[in-house]
Amino acid sequence: MAPGAFPPPVGGHYQQPQMPLQALPAGPVLVTVGDISVEQQRIVTPAGVLPTHGANWSAMDMSRTEEKIPAWAIILAIVFALACLLGLLFLLCKERRTTGFVQVTVQNGNRTHNTHVGVGSPRDVADVLARVNFARTLCV
Repeated sequence: MAPGAFPPPVGGHYQQPQMPLQALPAGPVLVTVGDISVEQQRIVTPAGVLPTHGANWSAMDMSRTEEKIPAWAIILAIVFALACLLGLLFLLCKERRTTGFVQVTVQNGNRTHNTHVGVGSPRDVADVLARVNFARTLCV
């Protein structure tokens, strides 16, 4: 087929020529999620460039929060339990620790890219999920 020529008709209708993904206009980065950058017209990933129109986003929280009594509280409870029973109040001290990641997937057509964003607190999880929701609003 000659350059600039339209493809042969399919079902009696001519197809519109598709713009190469790299030819989509670059713009300012509106949001980043891990190694994914989202612009107005395109999504830039290490695997390539995807158009924002029609992209599907999903996010899965794979983090966990543990709660335990710290070692210093146990030691102080033992020391002060011998002196008076008020030392047992140290056992009420808890520390929370969040570990894990949020798995983010963006898909457009048959192209998919996954990334894992590490989190250290429930606030980090909420931030990643908010970024994914903002990216979804750009892809309508």
